[in-house]
Amino acid sequence: MTRDPADLTAADYLDSAREMTTANRPHLAHLLAEEAAQRTPDPATAAGIRATFPDPALTREEAD
Repeated sequence: MTRDPADLTAADYLDSAREMTTANRPHLAHLLAEEAAQRTPDPATAAGIRATFPDPALTREEAD
């Protein structure tokens, strides 16, 4: 079933972000979490979401 993205809640996006983390898709998890954070009215909660799903491009460590 296709859902209208306008009907999705922050919780829907967070659930999807968790699924993408489990599926080892960190970039997609970050994007979904960012959308959840933007839909969250409380700034502290939004900051917590962003901290839980950081941008993998900024947190990547180089291996020798």
